[in-house]
Order: sequence, then C-alpha cells, then structure tokens
Amino acid sequence: MKSSSQVFNTPFELGIRVVYLLHALHPRKPDLQTLLYLDYAVIYSADVGGPESLHTPVPLRGVEYASRREAIQSGLFLMASRAFIDATATSEGIRYGIGESGPALIDLLDGAYIRALRERCAWVARELGHWSDDDLEALLGARGSLWKAHFISTDGP
Repeated sequence: MKSSSQVFNTPFELGIRVVYLLHALHPRKPDLQTLLYLDYAVIYSADVGGPESLHTPVPLRGVEYASRREAIQSGLFLMASRAFIDATATSEGIRYGIGESGPALIDLLDGAYIRALRERCAWVARELGHWSDDDLEALLGARGSLWKAHFISTDGP
C-alpha cells in the first residue's frame, strides 16, 4: 500500500470544498475550469476583493495550480462516487452540480473552518459565480501577473 505524507490540497480536501462551493452555486453547474477559478477565490478571497482569506496567503501561492487541476478532478470523482456531486455530460462538456447526498454532507460537518468555508463559498457564488471564464481569468490575471499562467492546463490545447 502506498503511503502519502501529503496533508494539504489532497483530492479529499478539495472534493469536500467543492461540495460546499457547488451547494452555494446551486442551481448553476460550472465546468472544471470555472471550479478551478472559483476554488481559488474561495480560499484566497481577499486577493479578489472579498472577505479575509480562508487560508494564509503565502507568497507565490499561484504555484499551487501546477498540480491543482488533477487533484480537483480526483476530488470530483471521489465525491461523485458517493453522490455528493453530480457530474453531467452536456454538449458544452462536463458540468458539475450538488449531488443527491451533498446537502446531507454539508449538514453533517461543523466547526470554525467549516463556517468560514460556507461564508466564503456564499460570497464567491454571489459575487463571482455568474462570471465567465474569460472574466475570471482577467480578474485573477489583474491581481497577480503569475496567476494567469498557473491556470492554463499543461495537458496541451
């Protein structure tokens, strides 16, 4: 069995956070790229004009996105396999929404971090949830010259 010492930004952590984000965005169903942008806004909300950031704003935090896409995809798969997230294939690609069991998970968890997470997700849904990917990319690019490059997939066009 493979042992992992990774504590932060695991598929499980990102999956849980995305469940809360999708709950706040309901009935909107974003794609993966939009979720990448909005997840960043949830954890570093002060960077985009919002409330105090959920996580400590470390220098060069945009570098996190080198591996973020794959971890979020794994987290989405994990949460979808338990019906916390619903993945729907559309003519525009795969869209994600809160799953049948998502509200039960949200009601189950509590604590200071979870309350802050709910607040940040609500703020992001209200303030940025209707923005296009181009608008989100422009906002994040305007706040930090390196961020824009970190959101681009390394998997090719």
